Amino acid sequence: MTGSAGTQRTGQCLCGAVRFRASLKNHSLGACHCSMCRRGTAGPFFTVDCDTSVEVEDETHLASYQSSAWGERRFCARCGTPLFWRMRDGSMDVVSAFALDDLSGMRFDHQVFIDEKPDFYSFAEETRTLTGAQIMDMVAAGPDPTQHPVQSSDQSPTEPPARD
Repeated sequence: MTGSAGTQRTGQCLCGAVRFRASLKNHSLGACHCSMCRRGTAGPFFTVDCDTSVEVEDETHLASYQSSAWGERRFCARCGTPLFWRMRDGSMDVVSAFALDDLSGMRFDHQVFIDEKPDFYSFAEETRTLTGAQIMDMVAAGPDPTQHPVQSSDQSPTEPPARD
């Protein structure tokens, strides 16, 4: 697989029972620090935005958990690997970054629910950060198909931010 945005990437759970293909929206890789993600993944949930382009080969072992009024977590029922988070209305899917087979070209560039991040860890990369309240405002406003929810308006959706 190549590293360009829109490229199909494959992935799977730890045991291989759930395999999937997803088209990446861009090169952005983010971390969610909300209490639900940290509890559900045993740390920050690193994700890649795929909108609604996730295709699962065989859903036999794919389980779902409605974790909020608007969000659903999907995971392997056999090995427990967290694989996806999606809006219940179907407007957005994110894939667990480390479930992807190929992370080439990805850039860690955003963190959400930064106000819920515990003080005992931090990341060296400079990223855009959003609080829980800012994320809730975005959810309430509905999806904007022209803008990644954590991407600044002056940033190209297909190019990672420049580093100094």
